[in-house]
Amino acid sequence: MKRVVITGAGTVNALAQDVGGTFEALREGRCGITALEIPEIDRLSIKIGGQVHGWDAEAHFSRQQLVFLDRFTQFALVSARQAIAQSGLNFDGGLGDEAGVVLGTAGGGVTTWDESYRAVYAEGKNRVHPFVVPKLMNNAAASHISIAFNLRGPSFSVATACASSNHAMGQAFHMIRSGMTRAMVTGGSKSMLCFGGIKAWEGLRVMSKDGCRPFSLTRNGMVQGEGAAVFVFEEYEHACNRNADILAEVLGFSMCSDAADIVMPSRQGAARAIAGALKDARLTPGDVGYINAHGTGTAANDKTECAAVADVFGPQSDGVMMSSTKSMHGHLIGGTGAVELLACIMAVRDGIIAPTIGYEQPDPDCALDVVPNVARQVRVKVALSNAFAFGGLNAVLALGRV
Repeated sequence: MKRVVITGAGTVNALAQDVGGTFEALREGRCGITALEIPEIDRLSIKIGGQVHGWDAEAHFSRQQLVFLDRFTQFALVSARQAIAQSGLNFDGGLGDEAGVVLGTAGGGVTTWDESYRAVYAEGKNRVHPFVVPKLMNNAAASHISIAFNLRGPSFSVATACASSNHAMGQAFHMIRSGMTRAMVTGGSKSMLCFGGIKAWEGLRVMSKDGCRPFSLTRNGMVQGEGAAVFVFEEYEHACNRNADILAEVLGFSMCSDAADIVMPSRQGAARAIAGALKDARLTPGDVGYINAHGTGTAANDKTECAAVADVFGPQSDGVMMSSTKSMHGHLIGGTGAVELLACIMAVRDGIIAPTIGYEQPDPDCALDVVPNVARQVRVKVALSNAFAFGGLNAVLALGRV
């Protein structure tokens, strides 16, 4: 089995449009959840979100390119540019024949769907743009990245709701560890902050109107976000031979299904995924210093996740820090695990633990160290990233310091 490391990272999210700015915001406990600026906001009961404000698409792409690029693809492409530039890899030679892209997204080009439906149903137009289908398809971001960077190996998208990014990164990890390839571009992207996207989620009655407060007794629901994070995963020896700057090592991955309920999370399923990641990485609970929680801010998710962690870690659960950065950048649905992996990199590389902001009152059902409101400087060697999705789909990654 090959060792797998991360040699590049890029992001666009509500906190910042690069990794450095995102790390700074996470350290400061800054909130990127603001009033939404979208058409027909007056018809929505939910008016807040982790929106990427000040996004200038024409600063990154030509008008001819933008004809093909939904917002979620734009975020992914810019994030990939940053990650590949940091990695220093060049895919023009033989490496491009085997390197590929695996990205997570829950619904592809939702903004394009929304705009096209509006044009046909609300405005009475009889035609949509001829490139609507390639613009909205789930694999659009992965395909555009493969084209832009000459990645001719395995390239595809994974759609498993809120676990999409972790599942995608897990597949990239497996490909490199097995020797199939020496490098993969991976992560996730999502942009659902449009009228139709918000209206659909309003129907579930799990959204907060005033903020995301994971693990706090006063929490009242999740808040959506948008954005992307993309990474370069690379075989360890390949990275060392070219003196690459290694950000972290991917130690293990686990995925499982609850096979129980389409929306309610399972304590047993989450615990199996967490325990599976530890087993795959040959770790014990005592090795783990930080968990980036799924932590949506809903009553069902938060208490179920805390119970699952307590089941796996037992008496050692009191010594592990667990925070939800969704409190800052919102829930990016299919892209969320990718942005959250940045907090795990920051934890193992820089020894900075991102906080759970908005925390007001302890909840007896969430009696773990959730790093309330203020970041900590604590050196940890292993971090876990949890993702638990509708459909009962669970995916957990283990990261370590090199």
